[in-house]
Parts: sequence; C-alpha cells; structure tokens
Amino acid sequence: MARYGMAIDLNRCFGCQTCAAACKIANNLPKNVVYNVVYTKSDDDYGKLGTAVVKGAVANDNAGGTYPNCTLSFLPMQCQHCQNPACLDACPTGATQKREDGIVWVDDELCIGCESCIKACPYEGVRTLIKDSEYYLDVVVGEFDAPSHRDGTVEKCTFCHNLIDRGEVPACMQLCPGRARYWGDLDDPESEVSKAIEGRETLRLFEEAGTEPNVYYLK
Repeated sequence: MARYGMAIDLNRCFGCQTCAAACKIANNLPKNVVYNVVYTKSDDDYGKLGTAVVKGAVANDNAGGTYPNCTLSFLPMQCQHCQNPACLDACPTGATQKREDGIVWVDDELCIGCESCIKACPYEGVRTLIKDSEYYLDVVVGEFDAPSHRDGTVEKCTFCHNLIDRGEVPACMQLCPGRARYWGDLDDPESEVSKAIEGRETLRLFEEAGTEPNVYYLK
C-alpha cells in the first residue's frame, strides 16, 4: 500500500496563488472556506517554523523586514496528512479518519462540528468549521465528485483523494506554473516525490509535535 505525500519546493514557489485557486474551484469550496493557502513570509521566519506558530499574511505579497532591507518569500500551507495525526484521537465520533494510503479525511456524516480536531491540530488554520455557506457562483463548479459542504461540519484538504483514486494528482499540482509541487508514494524510491526529496535539505512543520507530517518543504 502506498504512503502518499507531497514535497513543495520553496525556491520554485513564487506566490501566484494558482494552487489555491485550483483547489477552490476543483472542490467547489464556499466563499469562507479554503483548503490551501500561500502565506507570505520574511526569509528569517523559515528557520523558526519548527517551533513557532506560522506567521504571515493570507493576502498576497506582504514583504517582511524593515525598509529598505525587505524580503519576500512564500509558504504554501494545507493539511499535512500526518502519520500520527493529532486530530484522529481527538475526534469523539470517528469522523476524522486515516486511509491505509495515509490520506486523512473527514466523514461529514459523522462530524458533529465540535471543533475538537481543530483545537488538537498543531497546524493553525488548515481545518475550517463550515457555517453560513455562500458561493461565488449560482452553479456548481469543479469535479463531479467534489466533496459536499454541510454547515456545522469541519473540512480540510483531502489531498484530492477523489482524483487520486482515479489515477490523477491533486488539483493544486495540475496548474502550478513554477512546478513547485511533487506527489507520490513516499515509500517508493522511484516515485516523483521521493526523487524530489533525495539529496535535498528539507523541513517538516512542527515535528516536535510528534505528528510526522507527510508534506515536506524543500529549501
């Protein structure tokens, strides 16, 4: 069985937000819901990611530092699909589940919107409680099997498991103009993601939390 994961090259990401837009459309997300964001950050912040809460702005292109010595870099952020997800044990109804291939997802039939998973997750902002849903368009967009969005339930990035199950890649990868994302089986040394990680300096967010995230950032 595969252990799916993703690598994101911080040197190739230039903050265009195409991944966020592709995710939004493919999953027919309501206005107030995002699965995938790109934070703008000062270069100095990257060294602190192991211990600090992610800082930055969701709005585009906010430089860090003090003028005229400003810096600007980007951090794509989503559910980390952890090997040991803190949200799994925190969920009282079993709504948060982990597939055999490592993908973590939420069964909206079981979710009661208690937000226990949100509080347990060390990755701030990657889970959202759906409420008062509104859409930009009057028609449904995205994939035919995009997730439903029910008020009173929690949602998050699914690694587009509906696409994965039919042999495709997550929507955030499909249009990335910088080709900053790599996907595949982390246990397969011949997979695209494994080859991307090999020999590169990598970081994983908040490793001290013991969650063993399956999203790697290439520095």
